[in-house]
Amino acid sequence: MKKLVAIICILLFIFIGMYINKSRSTQSLVTASEVSQVEDYISRIYMWQEITGEALPKFDNINNAPDLWMWEVVKKNLENYELSYEEIQEEAIELFGNQFAKQFPQEGTEYIQYNEELGKYISTGIGLDTLDDCFLIKNIKKTKDGYEVEIAEYLEDYENSLGVEDENEIYEIYIKNLNQETIASVKNNESETKAIETVKENIDKFTTKTVNLSKSSDGKIYVQSVK
Repeated sequence: MKKLVAIICILLFIFIGMYINKSRSTQSLVTASEVSQVEDYISRIYMWQEITGEALPKFDNINNAPDLWMWEVVKKNLENYELSYEEIQEEAIELFGNQFAKQFPQEGTEYIQYNEELGKYISTGIGLDTLDDCFLIKNIKKTKDGYEVEIAEYLEDYENSLGVEDENEIYEIYIKNLNQETIASVKNNESETKAIETVKENIDKFTTKTVNLSKSSDGKIYVQSVK
């Protein structure tokens, strides 16, 4: 009888261990909808290096991120181009969460200027080059507070599209790293995923960064740091 009880206890211990491991595995699994949410958020904060110096700079805390980058991220996500000080600050909190403690400068910035006649801040236009700043998610895993996301950064050079009037004309799009070294090229009539596939095939030639995201109780995610 004692032997039977011992066997039952051992089997029960094994079963509990298997259940715990399975639960942990399920909890660490990142779903397709989570990947989509993470990708969408990083797209919202991913800028243009010709404007902000880096599309996504490194920082250990959002409040230590470069001012130009932070406020240009806010501008990028604005739906209106005439805003009050409070509306700009609210958009910043919406993007960066309650942890964000920086205040928009009363005098405005180079690209969000104060108009005394209107009594509002006006978003001004910016000139972009032929380089499209891009990223792809290389790896993503759950953390206690959110996600740790490794991204690869690359450039798509559309210089060959200048002067092209016929939408059916075929030209080369150069895939470059952040040093603007051409790694490969794709044609404009190829699928949208072709560039991503090309980057994946040459992943060791591109800059990678780790983006740490927190997830709030209402399901929203915010950037904490970039390393």
